[in-house]
Amino acid sequence: MIKRLFDVLASALVLVVLLPVIGVVALLIHHKLGSPVFFRQTRPGLNGKPFKMVKFRTMLDATDKHGNPLPDELRMTPFGSFLRTTSLDELPELWNVLKGDMSLVGPRPLLMEYLPLYSKEQYRRHEVRPGVTGWAQVNGRNALSWEDKFRLDIWYVDNQSLWLDVKIMFRTVKKVLVRDGISGDGEVTMSKFTGGRD
Repeated sequence: MIKRLFDVLASALVLVVLLPVIGVVALLIHHKLGSPVFFRQTRPGLNGKPFKMVKFRTMLDATDKHGNPLPDELRMTPFGSFLRTTSLDELPELWNVLKGDMSLVGPRPLLMEYLPLYSKEQYRRHEVRPGVTGWAQVNGRNALSWEDKFRLDIWYVDNQSLWLDVKIMFRTVKKVLVRDGISGDGEVTMSKFTGGRD
């Protein structure tokens, strides 16, 4: 209950303080990338329960002749890359925190298609609410291998505390300022997860 109260108060405060920034970013996205301004996608939350995560859009809606989306590296623009490296695209997730879908700190919500691919141990990352930031994010972010990322997620599940959350949030600010670990090696974001190990 203390963690949830902290999430609500902190996310509400940040939303109010950063409202002008959110408004400017939304206008710039509409001007540079068009509509929609927000990117919504179903992600697994607490105990794997699906929820709609909302972020700022960072990619063009470019498709091939068959109507399939082009690879990320062809749809990503310099402006979209800037939003990701500064984590400004994550700001709308504070709404998910207020709603109770997410926490400020926890394992990042990944894709629904990954759920059946997790090992039993890896699935434990869903024992807590997913976070806007997390232990893996401040220890390498997308530059980590999937195995290392999940290992750090499980470590957080077993060691979570309010003090640890505060520590992670301060380290997140530092990571954002130096723009460290934004993408995987040779990737625009992170390579797809193809399966866990039991």
